[in-house]
Amino acid sequence: MDRIDPKKRANRKLVRALVLMTAGAFAFGWALVPLYDVLCRATGIGNAEAKAGKSVVRESIDPDREVTIEFMAEPASVGSFDFRPKVASMRIHPGKLYDTLFHARNLTQNASVAQAVPSISPTRTARYFHKTECFCFSPQKFAAGEARDLPVRFIVDPGLPSNVDKLTLAYTIYDTTATAAAQSATRP
Repeated sequence: MDRIDPKKRANRKLVRALVLMTAGAFAFGWALVPLYDVLCRATGIGNAEAKAGKSVVRESIDPDREVTIEFMAEPASVGSFDFRPKVASMRIHPGKLYDTLFHARNLTQNASVAQAVPSISPTRTARYFHKTECFCFSPQKFAAGEARDLPVRFIVDPGLPSNVDKLTLAYTIYDTTATAAAQSATRP
């Protein structure tokens, strides 16, 4: 009677387990891409469509309610940029997608890089204000003396508390030319 060596049996069992683990790891890795897309669509973060400026927000307009959105802009470094909203305020209906523009001009005689940092007031309402496209998502490069309009596309969630009838979207723009140059120098 042929008996299989216990060592060979253990090795075969180990090989089967390793093949199953490898196949499972491959299947899990393959499934991560669609799972990540589903997670991003559900949460609205890391979504390539949102980064490309495509609206993934579903409009459910509240036609019976109006909210005033005030726009403010301030350059953090005096003398580097002229920065202002194109309109001071607008009346909007929650749930509807809106566009506005901010104007920026490089006041220096050199190419510059600017980064805008947004804030929403009152602070507790920030979770109801969703930007689907914004110049604040990435640094903006300006040639010497260049001026241009910078777009913001936003929607106010209809779930905004009913006692809030005014929001303020404010940006501070920073001249980040030195930081951008330092980061470029350290990249291979």
